[in-house]
Amino acid sequence: MTQDGSDKPEAPGEEKKPLIEYPAIYTFKVMGEQTPDFAEHVRSLFKRKMGTEVSPDSIHVQPSSKGKYVSLSVSVFLLSEEQRRAIYAELHQDPRIVYYL
Repeated sequence: MTQDGSDKPEAPGEEKKPLIEYPAIYTFKVMGEQTPDFAEHVRSLFKRKMGTEVSPDSIHVQPSSKGKYVSLSVSVFLLSEEQRRAIYAELHQDPRIVYYL
């Protein structure tokens, strides 16, 4: 089976289709310790990397069952794969973020 889910083998020299076609709305999952300012911290991180404001309506907050952690789903409009990778690199470097998808 090929990457696109079909059983058709790829022909030699045939260009693969990208998994994400840009521009696109992409949702990042970001997890960290539950603190009063964590969602705003993540929002400002996205603002720095994207150069535009991220609407609070674009962020869905889900606390963990015991309340120690919080998961944020952040949906943003991406223009390129490079932009997506730059955001992931920033998430990786941030000490307050314990996990991201």
